[in-house]
Amino acid sequence: MLKIVEHTPVNNSLRDILGKSMVTSLLPEHLELVPQLNEVYELELAFYESQILSEAEILRNGAYFAKVNGQPTRHFLMCQGEPLKLADHSSIRLKSFFKTNQFKTGYATNGLFPYRGKFHPQMIKGLINVMGCKPGDVVLDPMMGSGTVLIEATLMGMDSIGIDASPFCSFMTKAKIDGLKVPVNNLKAALVNFDSTFNYFLEKVGELALSKPKGQTKLFGTPSVSATPKLPYGCKRQDVQDFLMLAFLDAKGYAERSKRKSFREQFHAILERYVFVAEKIQTVLNGFQDELGTANPRTGDARNMDIQDETIDGIIFSPPYSFAIDYLENDAYHLNAIGVEIDKLRESMVGLRGKRPLEKYETYLSDMDKIISECSRVLKPGKICSIVVGTNNNQISKILKITPEEVKGIHEQLTEMAQNYGMSLVRNIEHQITGMANTMRTEFIVMLQKD
Repeated sequence: MLKIVEHTPVNNSLRDILGKSMVTSLLPEHLELVPQLNEVYELELAFYESQILSEAEILRNGAYFAKVNGQPTRHFLMCQGEPLKLADHSSIRLKSFFKTNQFKTGYATNGLFPYRGKFHPQMIKGLINVMGCKPGDVVLDPMMGSGTVLIEATLMGMDSIGIDASPFCSFMTKAKIDGLKVPVNNLKAALVNFDSTFNYFLEKVGELALSKPKGQTKLFGTPSVSATPKLPYGCKRQDVQDFLMLAFLDAKGYAERSKRKSFREQFHAILERYVFVAEKIQTVLNGFQDELGTANPRTGDARNMDIQDETIDGIIFSPPYSFAIDYLENDAYHLNAIGVEIDKLRESMVGLRGKRPLEKYETYLSDMDKIISECSRVLKPGKICSIVVGTNNNQISKILKITPEEVKGIHEQLTEMAQNYGMSLVRNIEHQITGMANTMRTEFIVMLQKD
């Protein structure tokens, strides 16, 4: 016979429990989280930051806190206000994305130039912190892509090395790093003299980057003046010119994706955005420029890095999503613009080598084993290597002719490789991927410590 037991409330304990939020139970009251923190992994990284960093370190380099004892953090100051000064003709979706993710991405120069598979900068900043890296340390990204790790390390006062097989990634990263210090008045001169700026890059890049379609001689038309265009005064500095060039290539991408405005109008709007971003971040950093770290973006091979043994204090990288994205196809115009032979580059790109799918997959794993070995070699003992990676189970199951449930995740295979080279798993943080649910639903942050 079922016996019903009556429970008598004890001193409003339920009210006491519900009256206190989980956040205040986890975090000290003097730490105020940034807005828009809405995922479990973000709260976890915030908790780790509160345990690992001092109050002064949170104020300077914290990723997930807006204030410490009422004083705003540098991250909050970087992110507040209008994030990117998007053009009026930008899509509602794009405007909504940057507004919703104001504290996660788009701040500093991270939001310049869209690039597939790029990190959320806030997550990278948080990871650098919880890995125990401090100002003056050296951080490595052996597959740097758009340079997020190097930008964050620079802002945090750490030196950094970035390696990528694509020369365009090296160029892009350097230009975005330059944006932290490039003379804003020189950039404004390029805007004031926009016709000269536009015609200069149109002549310099337009024909050079044109490899197809065949028979076409100009990609964006003929410059509006017959004389050889010149950059405005002060814009011939290499850092200024590279920053302007990145804006030009960025505008080319928009012109291909959207026909709402002419290429000329797109370039003007994007150049305004670049100038706005550089001025905004430099205003926040005013008086603190000497605290910035030094970034060294290189074109190279992560399987054979030109770095001395045990000289790196922390490693963060994201391998190519196996062979799901052809980065060379995406960057064809930009690579041509800087004079790169794409077919030759393809032979060295991890994830693109091989002809048949099975050969590509096996070659990818072999390449990743070499990269893990190199990471272990250059990392100091006791330091951490974090790998952010997902797995396309459906794609791999077709290659291996097994069910998606039988597929061993890339993160699991990388962890096993690491164990062979003296790195053991410390933490595996799982989080959901937004925008790629049709191919990958989950991404893993695999944190490995060198024994």
